[in-house]
Order: sequence, then structure tokens, then C-alpha cells
Amino acid sequence: MPYFTSQDGTHLAYEDYETGSGTGEPIVFVASWVLDTDMWEYQIPFFAERGYRCIALDRRGHGRSDRPSTGYDIDTTADDLAALLEHLDLTGVTLVGHSFGGAEVARYLARHGEGRVARVALVSAVVPLLKQTDDNPDGLPEAALEATIAQFRTDRPHWFARQAQVWYATHLGNEVSPALIDWTLRKCLSASPWATTQLMRSMFHADHRAGLREITVPTLVVHGAADTSAPVDLTGRRTAQLVPGCRYVEYPTAGHGLFVTHAGQLNADLLELLKS
Repeated sequence: MPYFTSQDGTHLAYEDYETGSGTGEPIVFVASWVLDTDMWEYQIPFFAERGYRCIALDRRGHGRSDRPSTGYDIDTTADDLAALLEHLDLTGVTLVGHSFGGAEVARYLARHGEGRVARVALVSAVVPLLKQTDDNPDGLPEAALEATIAQFRTDRPHWFARQAQVWYATHLGNEVSPALIDWTLRKCLSASPWATTQLMRSMFHADHRAGLREITVPTLVVHGAADTSAPVDLTGRRTAQLVPGCRYVEYPTAGHGLFVTHAGQLNADLLELLKS
């Protein structure tokens, strides 16, 4: 497994897949909070087999990357993404970010610009702003964040186990096996507990509104109408209003885990973006 070193010396793992001539257009997949590169197993083969170069990063505190005590703010993790693109000297990249990964993509663009980027897909992304403020009155109160963190510190496995069914919106008829739900739970719990809490705080407080307004590359925004982790009224629909000229697609029966339950539809939408 290849590694590179971030600006603060953290060793970060990534995967790099391509078939054919080895000159395929690069796609960089940026994983969700508490998930690693394995979450993209329904996307990476689909695109690699169509000639694209597929790269995925294990965020610090996740997967096979180092688990330092620092660097779990959105700016640092976005800089880690920038370090990956620089390490591989990638240009013409399509960035695909899910959930917190979508927030990292947005912050990467705000901090590092679009010079290496051709297109962007924000999938179930926790942007533009979760926190309730005077100019974001429909956001979530600080007490909601602290209650969640208190549950992490009391019984983190129980919190994730309660989220599993709603994550995939199985109540809407999405067929997800008990084995897949168990796999998801084990993946979520494999992330560093320290990273889990620190990233949750960063995710809650990060304001992406100004940066989203400045995006000029073709952008796809995908969200599930039944997403309870990133409620669509607070995230997807508002993001679509902020990103100039973006294409917004909403899946009526999808929850947060639409990369599994709606993998075929998501792959088709991403392929359309890639061909734009």
C-alpha cells in the first residue's frame, strides 16, 4: 500500500487503480467521516474498468493512515488532500467527496484553488454550514453536537449501531443485508475514537458558504431526500443554491449511504459529469 507524508509529518495511505494504458483521467475519491477507502468498492471498479485512474485516500485517523493527536480540523485535512494531489502531481482531477469528504473537497478548493481540478462531485456533503447561527437560524444547536459527543464517550458502538438502518434508509425499501450493515458498523468503529470526536466538532462548526460561491469548475451535487445524517434542507438543497451553475440531483428514497443503496444511479451521474 503506498504512503506519502503530509506537511506535519503524518504518514497517509492511499490506493491507486488504473487499467489499460495507464493514462486515464484521474478521479480522487474522498471518504466519509469514520470510513476509509473501502467505502468506494462500488465506485472504483466501475470507473477503473472504464479507463479512469481511481485514487482514494485514508484520512488521518482512518484506515491504514497514522493516528496522530492533532490535525483533525477541516483546514488540515483539506491540506492533506492537497498534499496527495501534489505528491502524485495530478492535474485535470475530478474530486468526489462524500459527507465530510465533500466538506474537505470544498475547503480544498477554497484554500488551494482549482488549478489541478477539472470537476467536482459533492455527494451527501455536510456543507454549507451545520451550526445554528444568527444568519443560519435553521441550523443545529450546539447542544446537539455536545449530546452526540457525550454519547460517543459513553457508548460509541451503541450510537453507530442505532444509525445503521437509517443510514441506508432501509425503511424506504432499500435492500441492505445484515452482513453489509455489520460491515459498515465495523468500519465506522475502526476509525480512531479521538479522530471521530475531533472531526465531528470540525464538521459542525465549518462554514463553507463563501467558498462554495467561488467554485467555477463543473460541479455535481447529489443528495438523498431521506438523509438524516446531513438533512437535505440544511445541506444539499442549500449547496445547490450556492454553487454557480451546478447540477443538482436528489434521490427520493436515498439516505446518507447512497453510495451503496443507489450505487448504479450514482455511478451513472458521476459518469455524466466526467463526460461533460
